Amino acid sequence: MIGIVLAAGASRRLRPETDALPKTLLPVAGETTILDTALRNLAAVGLRDVVVVVGHAADAVADRVPRLQAEHGVRLALLPNERALDWNNAYSLWLAREHFAAGALLVNGDTLHPASVEKTLLAARGTAGVILATDNVKRLGDEEMKVVLDQRGLLARISKQLDPAAADGEYIGATLIEESAAAALADALEATWRRDPGLYYEDGYQELADRGGEIAVAPIGSVDWVEVDDHEDLRRAREIAARSDVRGYPSR
Repeated sequence: MIGIVLAAGASRRLRPETDALPKTLLPVAGETTILDTALRNLAAVGLRDVVVVVGHAADAVADRVPRLQAEHGVRLALLPNERALDWNNAYSLWLAREHFAAGALLVNGDTLHPASVEKTLLAARGTAGVILATDNVKRLGDEEMKVVLDQRGLLARISKQLDPAAADGEYIGATLIEESAAAALADALEATWRRDPGLYYEDGYQELADRGGEIAVAPIGSVDWVEVDDHEDLRRAREIAARSDVRGYPSR
């Protein structure tokens, strides 16, 4: 099993900070970036080989590879997405299909969370071929990537457009992909981006579920985390990092 970090997007809502940097390289505590915390979390659960899907400002990531490898004890491979400025991340994850074929722990390159999330996903192995980390504690609104479960506790729906009152939680941008489900997921992702290259990889999860693929969820408990989409999110990420070491910070 390897780690995968999706970090190809242009992050236009975070300009001018992201004019020359991908948001995964935005600092949250001193020189510590979002990518630093992602790699530290993956290393904390024993994953030493990590693929980073890059696009916007890919050279900035490439320039930091030697330091990142030395500091976190990982081996990094950069996978370029040449369509990152025009297409969405269903295509980014599909590009990594050969890398997740033997199993992977996927994290979004714009999400700050403690290593307890990765540990929760690994502890849930055996429940399904694909397992999503979810927050079923926070109050949901229109922007969250919401999930609805079926009677078996497996994923039935995943979308930002779902009614918050009917949702069973929020997908937080971390997934465990087992080798047994990798080929089916790759096929579902390909069908998704070919249908509309503007779709998210979560739409690929929906495609997989619609085809009968079993996707489980692993609630992360009451922990502080944030997806950094805009300047307010970045401020919150820095507040979280300032009161913690980012590896296992206190519950909210």
